[in-house]
Amino acid sequence: MLSNDELQRYSRHISLPEMGVEGQTRLRNGSVLVVGAGGLGSPSALYLAAAGVGRIGLVEFDRLDISNLQRQILFDTPSVGKPKIETAARRLRELNPTVEIVAHELRLTSSNAFDVLRTYDVVLDASDNFPTRYLVNDACVLLGKPNVYGSIFRFVGQASVFHPPQGPCYRCMYSEPPPPGLVPSCEEGGVLGVVPGLVGVIQATEAMKFILGRGDLLVGRMLLVDLMRMSFRELRVPRNPDCVVCGANPTIRELVDYEAFCGMTPAGEAEIAPRELAALLESPSAPLLIDVREPIEWNGGHIATADLMPLRDLPARLDEIEQGRDIVCYCASGMRSAHAATLLRDAGFQSVRNLGGGIRRWAQEGFPVER
Repeated sequence: MLSNDELQRYSRHISLPEMGVEGQTRLRNGSVLVVGAGGLGSPSALYLAAAGVGRIGLVEFDRLDISNLQRQILFDTPSVGKPKIETAARRLRELNPTVEIVAHELRLTSSNAFDVLRTYDVVLDASDNFPTRYLVNDACVLLGKPNVYGSIFRFVGQASVFHPPQGPCYRCMYSEPPPPGLVPSCEEGGVLGVVPGLVGVIQATEAMKFILGRGDLLVGRMLLVDLMRMSFRELRVPRNPDCVVCGANPTIRELVDYEAFCGMTPAGEAEIAPRELAALLESPSAPLLIDVREPIEWNGGHIATADLMPLRDLPARLDEIEQGRDIVCYCASGMRSAHAATLLRDAGFQSVRNLGGGIRRWAQEGFPVER
């Protein structure tokens, strides 16, 4: 039975014929894992908590940057520089003390995904990178969990629910990831702050509908949103009978190395930490420092001695780079620069490293950024 406090808190829900006390009780007994507490995860988690979903898990390992605040409405200015998971969990508990908030302060990987996902009814993918999307998809298929998907870019977004065998999985649409650097991130291309708000609310709605067992889910359908045109379109998404993970004869039966699958350079000898780079830049044998971001990102702040060579232009500018010199590449977070470092090695440059964590980590550790 719902308590008196719950009856009052959720009275507008309970008055809905499609909900009632039974539906609200289902929400209280349900659980959702939100992977990522960023632009999509912020509105999703807020509405799930406000609605009374009984247990909400958050997967997040990043620290809050001031540039996040334009769209990540879970957070506030005093929390800049702090771990996101702490602020997010506190905010959700303050919003609704009757729900259980589980903070998973970690990077989701092949080694921990099953342990994290298996205890939740629904997985809401609010991630912003391809390795995590494929990891979440494969783990959900292998565990039989619905995957409530969303993605955004600039003024557009899309949402769907992947849940074989009732419908397709993410790989039925995108069997292979795009080459690294081909699809711009929000840091490169920008995003209107309300776009993830809208898509995240759609994701939260689909997660609640699944728990309630009500309505038509976005299974087998992809909802496309364009806020500049204020248009909503729907595409049918069929299952792929030859899908490697949910098809008739799947070849993926366990989780793989998704960084390698998506063409990312693994951490290790090819990576350099901010403190080590700062020391090298003060030495007589300072490396050539290449910023592979876009000019608009460069104008927002860069490392003083760097040369700007956007990743998309790099293949055509190789003759500008001095052979035999040590090279360090960097971007916002380390993903594009990892691809740039691989490109340079393949072109014959011998000593190339990637700044781990990018200029974001450089700034977080207190090293100067020139504007």
